[in-house]
Amino acid sequence: MSSEPDIAIIGAGAAGIGAARRLAGTGLCVSILDSLPRLGGRAWTFKTPVAAVDLGCGWLHSGDRNPWTHIAEESGFEVDRRATAWGEQFRNLGFPKADQEAARHVFARWSEQISTTPPASDRASDALDKDEPWRPYLQALSGYISGDELERISAKDYAAYDAASTDHNWRVMAGYGTLISASLPASAHLHLSTPVEALRLAGQRVALQTTVGTIQPLAVIFTASTNVLAGETIVLPSSLDPWRDAAARLPLGDNEKLYLEIVGSSPFAAESHVLGNPRDPATGTYYIRPFGSPVIECFLGGAGARRAAAEGQDAAFDRAIDQLASQFGSSVRRCLRPLVGSDWAGTPSIGGGYSHALPGQAAARIALATPFDSRIFFAGEATHRTDFSTAHGAYESGVRAAEEAIAALAPHALAR
Repeated sequence: MSSEPDIAIIGAGAAGIGAARRLAGTGLCVSILDSLPRLGGRAWTFKTPVAAVDLGCGWLHSGDRNPWTHIAEESGFEVDRRATAWGEQFRNLGFPKADQEAARHVFARWSEQISTTPPASDRASDALDKDEPWRPYLQALSGYISGDELERISAKDYAAYDAASTDHNWRVMAGYGTLISASLPASAHLHLSTPVEALRLAGQRVALQTTVGTIQPLAVIFTASTNVLAGETIVLPSSLDPWRDAAARLPLGDNEKLYLEIVGSSPFAAESHVLGNPRDPATGTYYIRPFGSPVIECFLGGAGARRAAAEGQDAAFDRAIDQLASQFGSSVRRCLRPLVGSDWAGTPSIGGGYSHALPGQAAARIALATPFDSRIFFAGEATHRTDFSTAHGAYESGVRAAEEAIAALAPHALAR
């Protein structure tokens, strides 16, 4: 490992890879460090015996303007542009059509109010009547979208994302994690299983203490999650306290995935979907046989993800099977087997799903993205003003931070 690279990137996820791609060809010496033994961060395509599954991000949200769509096609990855099955409840099981229409009407009305007449408190829950019977349904959706309950979500922050997103949600046939991890340029010096333990200022350079030694780059692009930045994983100088404070105002929500294997004949149709219990804020949502593979993806958000973490993965799998059995009949139990699940909250170098702004704290994204002393630059989905919580927001933030670093290092390049 070079002891004095021009730029060190902390984190080899979508943001770090985006930064490295922008820095490729500039002539700058770039090192990228990650504590995990693999690339991708919260993008991870995991190969099981029956299918490759995305344990982290899986959808090219706003695919028509998502830079990963272009990178995928440029690199020979096939993009599936079919509409998602999210808006469907297979055969209306457990969720009668009239109830679906009523629940979606409440959600649409809430979304409109958030956008046009947001509550003065900036608390997303305050745009909803306290006695609204479909409140649990909206809490479940808030868990999937933001990873937390409506009471802890900034209305302004949510509205910014909602206004910028499009209805185009596509997939990479080989897996989103596969695409992202395959996109690191060869010019970047990659160091996996290399946690950064401390960062300090050392003259005109930055000293990064890692488990395999200390390096002193001219500049650092910090892409680790907000929970890491605000926590104690990396020792930081007090001069970065304002950035730690901004990160604390943009916590990661709780989001996890469970995959069940389908064995033998079953009533599960390819590319279909059911919501487990629309009146339970902790319910799972189930995407059935994606790409026709013999698996069911259970997505948990907010209360559901926290309950899975507290009770353990075995209990979470049992609950998922119970929900599916309540809709498809008890006979499906014989053809469902636990396959694999994520543990983002329990991964020390990540610590959760994706960021959301607390009420009144949407401006923290701008503060977090501000460079420090022209030598520490911050990237990651949490620093994006509108596309936070997405891999493309992370990518674009990495490109932005890299451009800031290039501009700051220009005088050093001229002095060589």
